[in-house]
Amino acid sequence: MYYVYAISSLERNYIYVGLTDNIERRLSEHNTGKNKTTKAYSPFVLIYFEKCGNRIEARIKEKYFKSGSGKEKLRIIRENQGQ
Repeated sequence: MYYVYAISSLERNYIYVGLTDNIERRLSEHNTGKNKTTKAYSPFVLIYFEKCGNRIEARIKEKYFKSGSGKEKLRIIRENQGQ
């Protein structure tokens, strides 16, 4: 089972989108600075995740959320959560 997820920096205006087979572990890795790309933006909060049947499906959804319209959808989700 794979998930596509989006996390939002609590300190800066930054949303990261990725895929994983373990959301809790992956969020912990982002928040403890183990990911080079997101280290400067921590701490993070999970704003969105979606269960996918396999890695290919998760990758397709990840690409969408990294696009302009996908990022805009995530910004709206973040705003509605009070971030």
